[in-house]
Amino acid sequence: MVTAYILIIVKPGTEDEVAGRLMKEKIVKDVGIVYGEYDIITKVELPTMEDLQNFILRIRRDKNIERTSTMIVAK
Repeated sequence: MVTAYILIIVKPGTEDEVAGRLMKEKIVKDVGIVYGEYDIITKVELPTMEDLQNFILRIRRDKNIERTSTMIVAK
């Protein structure tokens, strides 16, 4: 199992919309709208690194997501 935190920068004013879509994803375990350099932090759990890569590539196609940074948990 791969656990990762994805930090997301979105277009201004779209934080709630993007967070709502992310929360509907089965692999998303937690979503928080935060202050600072990033707008949203998301915790995900997936079976494989390939699944993580595919998820990141898919969400980055969202027109409201400007940039992501992924931190993979080392256990």
